Amino acid sequence: MQSVQNTTTFRTAVLSVVKHSYVPLGVASHPRFELVVVADDDSQPEWVHERNALFAEKMGIPYVRDVQRALADYDVQVAVVSSEAERHCDLSVRAAKAGLHIVQDKPMSTRLSECDRLVEVIQANQVKFLLWNRNHLPALIEARQAIQDGAIGQPYAIHLDFYFSKDAGPPKGSRKPGDAPINWLERQREAHADGSDGGVGVQAMGELQIEGIYPLAYLHMLSGWEVERVYTQTATQFHQANVDNEVDDLASVTLEMKGGFLGTLAIGRIGAASHPDIGEIKVHVLGTRGGLVISEARPEVSVYYRGQPAREFRNIRVANDNDYQLMDNFARAIDGNGETDLDAPTGRTITAVVEAAIESGRTGKPVDVV
Repeated sequence: MQSVQNTTTFRTAVLSVVKHSYVPLGVASHPRFELVVVADDDSQPEWVHERNALFAEKMGIPYVRDVQRALADYDVQVAVVSSEAERHCDLSVRAAKAGLHIVQDKPMSTRLSECDRLVEVIQANQVKFLLWNRNHLPALIEARQAIQDGAIGQPYAIHLDFYFSKDAGPPKGSRKPGDAPINWLERQREAHADGSDGGVGVQAMGELQIEGIYPLAYLHMLSGWEVERVYTQTATQFHQANVDNEVDDLASVTLEMKGGFLGTLAIGRIGAASHPDIGEIKVHVLGTRGGLVISEARPEVSVYYRGQPAREFRNIRVANDNDYQLMDNFARAIDGNGETDLDAPTGRTITAVVEAAIESGRTGKPVDVV
């Protein structure tokens, strides 16, 4: 007898949506999740309310300037958190205390102590948590299957390239004598127009914090290896905003893992002029019988034509249902009390690796991951 697939729809609240709306839209790509309200705290600045209200209008749902009232009045079971990074965990903690399952934008937090607080509340309230990721891109799925099938024997080392070809404002060296340093939040608000506002918030973040979750999530998915110690070198090579706010835009990380496995990560925001595609994003896995080289963006189709707008994507990913697959996993985790693809303890571990890497880059010494 065939099992009947669960079709229960989860009413979903969007708790702040100040970046680009890819996370709540990704949630809504699955038919079992219905966005019913956008909410945020009334005390937030007006630019936050403007972005929240714009998304609510686009989706045809109300915007409520009171998180607790929205959670109580709209009969929701799921919360999507896409606020400034420093507010991620606080909004998620409040949702978990209300008994809601949570989908949260990356990074998990700018502070490891906030991750610890969230993990504790999630476990105490027995709710599900998914940290947004890209682990269901076709190239990564094929690579994982090849490793599981033994195609390269026993893996023993992994290298991750994550060079992101977006700008971050004026180039390094462009600030003239007497000019004020670039304000991080103002720069991120300005960057919203071209989609390069990945580090939106008051606290400045380098690429290790903004994008490190993606390659480190690949590391976890492909190997399951536990990182014990890191050694990092960081630089501000490309962007004046990073120089002025003393955060990295380029880093190399050596990862010592349990059992003697070795990992390396090269990450940076290298600028739009540096690469014809989204960037050089590859994963190299070495095994006892061979190796794998995974180009994250493939398969893709490149489209060029006369008069093409400068900001239009020329390289379009195909066969990509990452968003749907993430939410399908999340729905099944809720249904059967299983695990999500990237749960809170794993997100906390990734944040710990990033925090140790930043400390190592600052001190020039290896740092243990706690």
